[in-house]
Amino acid sequence: MKLIVGLGNPGDKYKNNRHNIGFVVAERIGERLKIDGWSVNKKFFGEVGESDKSILIKPTTFMNESGKAVLAISRFYKIKSEDIYIIHDDLDIPLGSYKIQHGKAPKVHNGLLSVEQSLGTNKYWNVRVGVENRQVKGNKGVPGMVYSLQDFTQEERQIMESVIDSVVTELVRIIG
Repeated sequence: MKLIVGLGNPGDKYKNNRHNIGFVVAERIGERLKIDGWSVNKKFFGEVGESDKSILIKPTTFMNESGKAVLAISRFYKIKSEDIYIIHDDLDIPLGSYKIQHGKAPKVHNGLLSVEQSLGTNKYWNVRVGVENRQVKGNKGVPGMVYSLQDFTQEERQIMESVIDSVVTELVRIIG
């Protein structure tokens, strides 16, 4: 059994933010796997969808507390960390790119920090979806925390559609 976790923040206010790309990818995986809807499960702190070989969850906590959901559902289903895939935004990767890596995460990501602290390990799969498209970075540009909570532009959404499709295709192939 694989656990697919899409990271993001709950609520319409954050729906189109760069930080919520994990929710978008998880929802598309659910569509591809023909999962009939997501159900809120308070015990797991998230919205859950299930298929024959995988469980998908979008935590209903804010990003910085995502680990509560990952720990609760992985313990309940006895899912090993090597069978957990965390889908998240990544400012270390340019917009239009992604990487799936075991135990390798961006330099700073509070959602992943929460997951790592809750699980007691970073030995899970990181599905790193690049959202970096700032022209000016560092101290003179928009800070990462501010930038990640901004909505994608129309042009960026078009770029992301192709990336989302690629990520979904690869993850569906992986989980069988």
